[in-house]
Amino acid sequence: MMSDAGAGCNRRALGAAGESVAAEFLRRHGCRIIEANVRSRLGEIDLVAQDGAVIVFVEVKGNRGGRYGAPEEMVTPAKQRRLTRLALWYLQRRNWLGRAARFDVVAVDWDPAGAKNVRHFPNAFPAAWSP
Repeated sequence: MMSDAGAGCNRRALGAAGESVAAEFLRRHGCRIIEANVRSRLGEIDLVAQDGAVIVFVEVKGNRGGRYGAPEEMVTPAKQRRLTRLALWYLQRRNWLGRAARFDVVAVDWDPAGAKNVRHFPNAFPAAWSP
């Protein structure tokens, strides 16, 4: 039986593997990865990419077995608001406020053998602000 600490390590390892798979998928489809795992006091951006002239903030979600629904459904309105704040912080930090940007979601499904299915949702949601 796996302890909670072991489960957390397993989730982190699966998350890191999902981000690696997503980055490679985006590269194969013409994006350039600028940064991964960008952290601030506001949270973390999984991947920052460039698609032509557009800066792309990528949220990577993975799931094994679909017990909790499709991975892309896990990007809740609260998560969208957090990612919007992070994106604004990132653009300000890089002095890129005038650049076009969008939010993508990459969903990675893992089966018991470890094989994966990758789905890309470009422009998955608009910038979200909370009152």
